[in-house]
Amino acid sequence: MTFDSLAFPVIDGHNDLPWERRESHDSGVEGIDTEQGTLHTDLPKLRAGGVVGQFWSVFVPSDDPDPVRTTLQQIDTAHRIVARYPDDLTFVRTAAELRAAVDAGRIASLLGAEGGHSIGDDLAVLRSFARLGVRYMTLTHNDDTTWADSATGARAHGGLTDRGREVVAEMERIGMLVDLSHTAPATMRDTLDVATQPVVFSHSSTVAVDDHPRNVPDDVLTRLGGNGGVVMITFVPKFVSRAWADWEEAGSEGEPPLVTVADVADHVDHAREVAGVRHIGLGGDYDGTPVLPPDLRDVSRYPVLAEELRRCGWGDDDLRALAGGNVLRVLEATDERFARSALR
Repeated sequence: MTFDSLAFPVIDGHNDLPWERRESHDSGVEGIDTEQGTLHTDLPKLRAGGVVGQFWSVFVPSDDPDPVRTTLQQIDTAHRIVARYPDDLTFVRTAAELRAAVDAGRIASLLGAEGGHSIGDDLAVLRSFARLGVRYMTLTHNDDTTWADSATGARAHGGLTDRGREVVAEMERIGMLVDLSHTAPATMRDTLDVATQPVVFSHSSTVAVDDHPRNVPDDVLTRLGGNGGVVMITFVPKFVSRAWADWEEAGSEGEPPLVTVADVADHVDHAREVAGVRHIGLGGDYDGTPVLPPDLRDVSRYPVLAEELRRCGWGDDDLRALAGGNVLRVLEATDERFARSALR
């Protein structure tokens, strides 16, 4: 089995299993090799879903009093999960290592830090995270950092500050991907103004289909073509369905609206139409949200999305690009810089 031989080789952009294990199992890693009804993610479900590569989020809340320490703990948890199940998982840093993992029948594991607060406004910490294998960093989480506006923050800076541009430049220098999920549109645009490497959105959907602050507007999607980046569509109901978002904002009373795989497919289709098929991917946000569309209730359900897209006229080449080929291309574009980051 090779990556190129698979019909729908999923490289998912964002999974919060390490935080879920912290919250429910005191960061324990046992039991992930069997079916877990309380988890969106376990090894049997990953295998059933055709997941060949997973970015594990090393998330910490933006109000954490010691975010650097807590992020290091999350990095440790992610590494321990991988080390505990060596027959199924392997840690990788580059596209070549990801391909080798697929060839060996293992699920390639990568790391992503969710929120610039994780580095404590210290570029030495950023570089240290890269040496530990953190492949991307989301510039913000739910609150502004001191140097970038969040989609759901106060937006005090008007986008990216000079310090924020310095952070982006250093991330690019060391080959760490700049993740624009959770950022305000002004931060997205300011980052694209200075970016010299492909950016990613690890788990976002589209404003045109669901006008939610966490989603990506069309003008930014359009710019991904010139940048070479990828928007990874997420499955979180309030980011997928305007009806669901309205229901939540009204107090979540009564039966919630039904959100389906077809709603997710609408975002994927729109992103392809605006950004182009080379600039889309998948970032389910499994184990990072309490509710998911029933059709996509856990990581085993990626084939359901593939079938829905086939019904919408998607061909095999476009499906492979969406599932993982586009993310692999972005990794390849930055691999050499990232591989060197461990040495300097």
